[in-house]
Amino acid sequence: MKITIVDNEQIFDETAAWRIVNQMVSKKDSVICLSTGRTTGNMHRRVAEICKASSFDTSRLTITGVDEVVNVPREYSGACYTMLWNEIVKDIDIKEENFIMLPTISDDFDKACKEFLEELGRRGGIDLLILGLGENGHLGFNQPGTSFDSSAWVTKMNEELEERIRRETQTPQEVMLGGVTLGLKDIMQARKIILVAKGANKAESVKKMLRGPLTEAHPASILRLHPDCEYLLDKAAAAEL
Repeated sequence: MKITIVDNEQIFDETAAWRIVNQMVSKKDSVICLSTGRTTGNMHRRVAEICKASSFDTSRLTITGVDEVVNVPREYSGACYTMLWNEIVKDIDIKEENFIMLPTISDDFDKACKEFLEELGRRGGIDLLILGLGENGHLGFNQPGTSFDSSAWVTKMNEELEERIRRETQTPQEVMLGGVTLGLKDIMQARKIILVAKGANKAESVKKMLRGPLTEAHPASILRLHPDCEYLLDKAAAAEL
């Protein structure tokens, strides 16, 4: 188990960004899977800055995401596709067909999930996976209680997030809002994982993840079984270790 604790948010973002850049440089056709949210936005923007300032080739990279919001327009500002596009993808030199995401809209999400996993397989699988940590231990949209054997699927999101997205997108109550996500089994198949967590609000979750029981009640605890997982934390997130 590798745990890296840094002093502040600026060092956290810089450290995470260079982990991603080093993967890009070491394997030019890497498949890099990213997470969206408050923890990761600045590190993505820093990666884009480094890429623009450097001369290494990024055209063969594949960028993908852990999860996506369902039944919203892909152009919605809170869609994972749009966040990753704005934070990193539009500012690095990769081919359009090498930015692959789970869909926001589908007539058959089970089929879409299967096809997404097949496409990842054709590209050789995930080389580097950056994972954010939920306050309740969720990874992607895999909430507490999700089976460790889960594969890509559509799940409910927490009520607070659903209410906000429904309000922002003016989605009527009769339309289901949820999240389509890589399952925990899919996550564990990535060659390298970096779990990123910052802020005092994540401290209890970090403690349960690293020191608590291995349990589906705290999905992130499964990462302790991964052969190459680094935990990148700021001091506030690591305060209860």
